[in-house]
Amino acid sequence: MNRYDRQIRLTGFGNEKQELLRNAAILVVGAGGLGVPVLQYLTAMGAGRIGIAEEDTVSITNLQRQVLYSTADEGRPKLAAAVEKLQQLNPEVQFIPHNTFLNTSNALAIIAQYDVVIDCSDNFGTRYLINDACVILGKPFVSGSIYQYEGQVSVFNYNGSATYRCLFPEPGDAPDCNAIGVLGVLPGIVGSYQASEAVKVICGIGEPLANQLLTINILDNTHQVFSFQTDPNNQHITQLQETYGDQACDPVLMQFLTVKELSRWLEEGEDFQLIDVREKEEWDICRIDGALHIPMRRIDASIPGLSKETPVAVICHHGMRSKAVAEHLLKSGFQQVYNVTGGIHAWAVEIDDTMNVY
Repeated sequence: MNRYDRQIRLTGFGNEKQELLRNAAILVVGAGGLGVPVLQYLTAMGAGRIGIAEEDTVSITNLQRQVLYSTADEGRPKLAAAVEKLQQLNPEVQFIPHNTFLNTSNALAIIAQYDVVIDCSDNFGTRYLINDACVILGKPFVSGSIYQYEGQVSVFNYNGSATYRCLFPEPGDAPDCNAIGVLGVLPGIVGSYQASEAVKVICGIGEPLANQLLTINILDNTHQVFSFQTDPNNQHITQLQETYGDQACDPVLMQFLTVKELSRWLEEGEDFQLIDVREKEEWDICRIDGALHIPMRRIDASIPGLSKETPVAVICHHGMRSKAVAEHLLKSGFQQVYNVTGGIHAWAVEIDDTMNVY
């Protein structure tokens, strides 16, 4: 029997709508509380291609609401764990992993690949970034948010409808669930609504929540729908802002460190990690005291033992391999990464003329 038999039987859905869903490309931003139910239901229902943008790892505190993950997944990248389990749920779906948070340097390129975006992020900066990118690219997006016992869902930029900025002209200041908590079932409810709205947009059924905001309070079981107007000024965005005021969505760029600055850091006892990515035979010729030797080919295996919050300075022979490693560390979530200009050769020339050179 057809995997999708029960929804194909629906009046007003049928094979035609199932085919629309099968041909759709959907981007889910975030694989956390809201993203998990969105991903589970769109996968089960047979969405053709699902992109997932996520860079976080599974925490034990996630498990009371992010039911895709298990205790054994603690510490694993959410992206890898999610794709592995979703593929088991429905091997017919193609998953496109984006091992990154959306930021101003990648949002347009990533979002351009998809028909619909589902915003499951947890910060205002990313929401405004998604809005602006979708307006520029002409993409509809489904927004969801949660706060303690309350949730909100809306559809923006759909067939000329209002944008996120029409409803929320300025960023708010609501704390996330890490600070104030959330009842485990709430993101499951709101995320299911988001998946439903995405299906309505893709398949052209029902009345999507365009120019409408659905609010849910699970303590008193109230559901309300508020209407709001389009502000035409918000529909003509032509470029992203340089910054969205949130570290999560502003790009982290590689910085450069001269050997003189490196010497000063070492002398003054700065708190940082100095990583030498040369091969062992090079390391044996010369090295800087206090450096951690991790050959370039072993960087991925060594990342779990490094601190992403502590600054990292990467050095090689002349600065080319270290530059590649520094860029890789940034993509892996390290916040402050420096490439030592000129490498250990520059150190021997400018700092320590007794050092062996090669």
